[in-house]
This record gives sequence, C-alpha cells and structure tokens, in this order.
Amino acid sequence: MNIKTVMVIGAGQMGSGIAQVCAQAGYKVILNDLKDEFVEKGLVVISKNLSRQVQKERMTEDDKNNILANLVKSTNLEDAKTADIVIEAAVENMEIKTKIFADLDKIAPANTILASNTSSLPITEIAAATKRPEKVIGMHFMNPVPVMKLVEIIRGLATADEVYQVIEDMTKSLNKVPVEVNDFPGFVSNRILMPMINEAIYTLYEGVATKEAIDEVMKLGMNHPMGPLTLADFIGLDTCLYIMETLHEGFGDDKYRPCPLLRKYVKAGWLGKKSGRGFYSYE
Repeated sequence: MNIKTVMVIGAGQMGSGIAQVCAQAGYKVILNDLKDEFVEKGLVVISKNLSRQVQKERMTEDDKNNILANLVKSTNLEDAKTADIVIEAAVENMEIKTKIFADLDKIAPANTILASNTSSLPITEIAAATKRPEKVIGMHFMNPVPVMKLVEIIRGLATADEVYQVIEDMTKSLNKVPVEVNDFPGFVSNRILMPMINEAIYTLYEGVATKEAIDEVMKLGMNHPMGPLTLADFIGLDTCLYIMETLHEGFGDDKYRPCPLLRKYVKAGWLGKKSGRGFYSYE
C-alpha cells in the first residue's frame, strides 16, 4: 500500500508535531481538530518550529514554504475519505478514542489504516470499536515529536503483518526509528518511565529528600537529562496519573498504585508546567 495522504486528528502538542514531521517527509497532511482556532494554533506552532530551522540554516525559506504547503486545515472528520492513513492524537481517554475510531471506520475507505498515538491504552480495545481491527495499529511518538527519534509501533491482537510493515516503512520515511511492541498496558516506554516517576513522587511524599535533591540524584547519578519530578511537570501530572491508573487497572498489581501526593496535586489543579504549578512553580 502506498501512503500519500495522512490525516492527523488533534492539533495539540503531539498532533501538530506528527503533522510537521509527515509534511517534512513530503506527505500531504490533513490536520484536523474540533475547532478552526485549535487547528490554527497547531499551524502557528509548526511554522515557528520551521522558522527556527531556517534561522539555524538547517533548511531554506523555500523548504519551509514547501512543507507548509503540504498542510491542509480540517474541522470535519469526513475529510478522512481522502486519507491513506489516519493518525489519531486526541486526548488520552478510551471513550473519546473509541468514538473517533468508530466514526472513522464508517467514513474512511476500506483500505485506510487507522493508527493511534496513545501512550498507554490498549490498541486491541480501540480496534474493537471498528470493523477493520486488522487495519488498526499504535504509533506512539515521543515528545517533542520533531526532535525525538523513537516511535513505538504497537500491534493489536488482530493487526495484519502487512499493515505493520507499511507503518514501519512509513516511520523510517519520517526519519524516525520504529520499535515493535506488543499490546500491553503502557507498552515499553511508559511501563518503565511512569513507575520511576511515581517512585520519585513517593520519595518526596515520604520525606526522603527534597524535590531538588531527588532530581539532582537522577541527573548527576543516572545521567538523565532532567530529573523525574521536573519531567513529570513537563508531561503533565494529570497525564502521569492517568497512565499510572491505566497500568494499575491493566495489571491489577499494586506496584503501579499512583502515589497519593500525585492524586492530591492533580485534584488541586497543580498539573505542572501547563497550569503554572506542579512540583515546581512556573509563574
């Protein structure tokens, strides 16, 4: 199957990043969201990212304009009729995702691949909302998408081998590194990362050390580029909590129990960088 047109659903941080790398690779990209202002905001972010590349002389102004010309705005799911693949990057919520996939299943041509950028939810369950589970797959990009090389490619229970191969080839065309992962809660990345962050929060909760000390230990002792509490603030504490709950429910193992301090911060609206306050203050 030859992929020429990509539809990305969700023009937020992840969706706009996915749209950018696809447009850079020469695909025609339909960037879709619920409202025109959301799509516009995503396009502004893409344009800024590309302008930065021009300033650093990594591309020319013409290159930038050609990439932007590959992007088409959309607020209508019906536009999936022209897509060879749809990559969903909506909010991390099973109800919302299954609704989108059920709708796409009715709209998109029978040969269109439906992919999800979910970071922890089961692809098999998402695929069950469609009549084409063999054409549903996970493409978990890392944040920030234009910079990070990894894409976890997750096979659902019914994902066809040929669909996997198409997605692997497409991932390589985006100048990314595909890694094959089976469908378990959190896949590989978040199954390892989130319990580490959760344990760092427990370490703070139990008064073992200050937040600064915990982050310093992981940066200087483990050579991590940023400490786990800073990273949690960047990811969003609500997202961290949601993924821990997904792991806890999916495995039924208390080692994935979210730290009470994480729950308390989320209830207080301290969601990290995006809300101005998390473990650190960003006023």
